[in-house]
Amino acid sequence: MIIDSHSHVHSSVESHLNIMDESNIDKTVLFSTLVHPEKSESYSEFVEEMGKLSNILANRINSSEARIKAMNELIRTVRQYPDRFIGFGSVPLGFSETETMEWVETKIVNNGLRGFGEFTLGSGQIGLLDPVFKASNEWHGLPIWVHTFEPLKMVDIRDLAYLVQKNPNVPVIFGHLGGLNWLDTINLTKDIDNAFLDTSAVYTVFALTLAMKELPDRTLFSSDHPYGDPYLAKIAVQRCAPSKEVERRVLGETIAELLEI
Repeated sequence: MIIDSHSHVHSSVESHLNIMDESNIDKTVLFSTLVHPEKSESYSEFVEEMGKLSNILANRINSSEARIKAMNELIRTVRQYPDRFIGFGSVPLGFSETETMEWVETKIVNNGLRGFGEFTLGSGQIGLLDPVFKASNEWHGLPIWVHTFEPLKMVDIRDLAYLVQKNPNVPVIFGHLGGLNWLDTINLTKDIDNAFLDTSAVYTVFALTLAMKELPDRTLFSSDHPYGDPYLAKIAVQRCAPSKEVERRVLGETIAELLEI
């Protein structure tokens, strides 16, 4: 089974399904989104949407109302195509521990979502994830997906790694493989058994190749669609994998085990 472990709800779900079919991808782990740049029909519209995205990535937009709307869109999509999509649910940051627990139970667990994320934070904000880790421990180690590209710095990725080590029962996916900090991120996570590497938006093929060599059982194929192309992301894994066994692990076996699919 081939599983794209990170994509977002597309404005046309049918077009996403067509891409999955063309790429021979069986399932996709789907995340909500507050923006839809794929709908842009002009340069100015695209710039406007990407401006919103920049604010989200820096955690300057964290409205519960907007997240509920995006979550409802995600839940509808997963329920409509349960054989193709698996959902990860977002959690607003800055909530108290009690508020976070209530949100997780009502919005994520009760709707059959299988993990938390994606979390986009500004530099210096990793501590905001503490209630989410507590919720994950409470709900038997639901995986957490954290964006580790810009605007996070290597100091933030180290802070995240420390938090991951403190919570050995919580699987944590380092999204986008640390971005420009990919080399240090691979080295940092090698000896943390509950740390996983997401391969979407990799900065260079060297990052993808080294991740699969150093963490063959904890590297996850993903496209970050619509920002990346599932077919091209899959071909990159197949081309760079050191063996067919590792290729199978990365393309689906590891995430299937992690989510008990």
